[in-house]
Amino acid sequence: MAQTSKLRVYIATSLDGFIAGPDDDLSWLTGAEPGETPSAPPAPDPESGALSLEDFLAEVGCVLMGRRTFDVVQGFGGEWFYGELPMLIATSREFSCDRPQVQARRGDIQQLVKQALELARGKDVYIDGGNLIRQALDARLVDDVVVTLAPVVLGEGIPLFAGAAQRHQFETLGHYPFPGGMVQWHLRPRR
Repeated sequence: MAQTSKLRVYIATSLDGFIAGPDDDLSWLTGAEPGETPSAPPAPDPESGALSLEDFLAEVGCVLMGRRTFDVVQGFGGEWFYGELPMLIATSREFSCDRPQVQARRGDIQQLVKQALELARGKDVYIDGGNLIRQALDARLVDDVVVTLAPVVLGEGIPLFAGAAQRHQFETLGHYPFPGGMVQWHLRPRR
């Protein structure tokens, strides 16, 4: 029997629930100074049970990303984390990108997820960006969440679940140590 594609979240957050600091700062993920471009995301010990970004992406057939998140990731320079994966960028603004596998899309969350699942061709869809994740969660479209909790309080920034339309509860599937004192949680939304 063929495996059903899943809509999956893979993200890191601070203790106070921010996925980025002020001005989209991600330096806290790698211990860089505030405002510095972070290096590659930390990789877990293969024996820990935690899921690395590389292993996660191996299960993904399409990325559905918010425009703001795309703009931040695009600014990192260096090697493109996503390889040749098809990527849909949810945006209502003018968009251009020199990567042929990256396309802009408009629509509600159900339409965007449907398009991403079609492009994934039986593999999973990685949804990224706080606003898109919240919309998908509110629409009960998210199948699982991998969130890595960093031992840092940012005080302000971009919140992960701010503005959720309702309470969401999760089943804990596992939690694993991650470098730098981080803890990775594998969760499934309760429906």
